[in-house]
Amino acid sequence: MRGCQLTFYTQQNHRHGHQPVADWIMGEVRQLGIRGATLFTGTEGIDHVGKRHAARFFELAEQPIEIVLAITDDEAERLLDVIRAEHVRVFYTRFPIEFGTLGDG
Repeated sequence: MRGCQLTFYTQQNHRHGHQPVADWIMGEVRQLGIRGATLFTGTEGIDHVGKRHAARFFELAEQPIEIVLAITDDEAERLLDVIRAEHVRVFYTRFPIEFGTLGDG
């Protein structure tokens, strides 16, 4: 199949309403019936203004988080439309990919 890899970058303490942005996005992914999202937590990152964010022993609030999806272009547009409609501020990248499943079962 052809589609795109859509990746969102946020951190643990960024919120939309009462929940972290990453949790909110994952919930929207489920509601839209999109399959194949993976959430990664990082140990350190540098944001768009050069500020360092890191997961520390006693404080995980600034822990970098990445959500990666391999999805169709239509699915990507539906998800981005929801995020835009909710006015969620989140950085993302999107680029074309080919994806599929190999093997039996």
